[in-house]
Amino acid sequence: MSEVDQALALLSRGTHEILVEDELKKKLASGRKLRIKAGFDPTAPDLHLGHSVLLTKMRQFQDLGHTVIFLIGDFTGRIGDPTGKNVTRKPLTEEDVKANAETYKEQVFKILDPEKTEVRFNAEWFSELTAAKMIELAAQSTVARMLLKRPRYVLTPSGLASSPPPK
Repeated sequence: MSEVDQALALLSRGTHEILVEDELKKKLASGRKLRIKAGFDPTAPDLHLGHSVLLTKMRQFQDLGHTVIFLIGDFTGRIGDPTGKNVTRKPLTEEDVKANAETYKEQVFKILDPEKTEVRFNAEWFSELTAAKMIELAAQSTVARMLLKRPRYVLTPSGLASSPPPK
């Protein structure tokens, strides 16, 4: 079995599906070190067991020599974005988000290798966006396109909320 096939076997272990597997295989075969990122909104002080599944997969990429970017959604955590359920997350204060982000950094290195991990915050770029730039960004997708994705978003008297998919 080739080195690329061994890497792909490791990365696919425990997964249901790899989207665009051929593309991943090509990237692994290129010999170029990949930068793998995943975002976590610090809406609570502790990561939960479900996070460990993704973190373990990220660690496998690190074990293959790639860099992981642990992205903390400090900007989105302060906004109270939709959760994918039929409610919007409660906005958090900047102090709450910072405190939760610190505990995340402590916890994540129980799985990830700190030497192969970049910790970044999405406020690094989102806080620089003006209202005009946000509208320009939002214009990249139509409302019709957003409604095709699940969960479905509905406008309620209290704002945008997601609704469960129709039965």
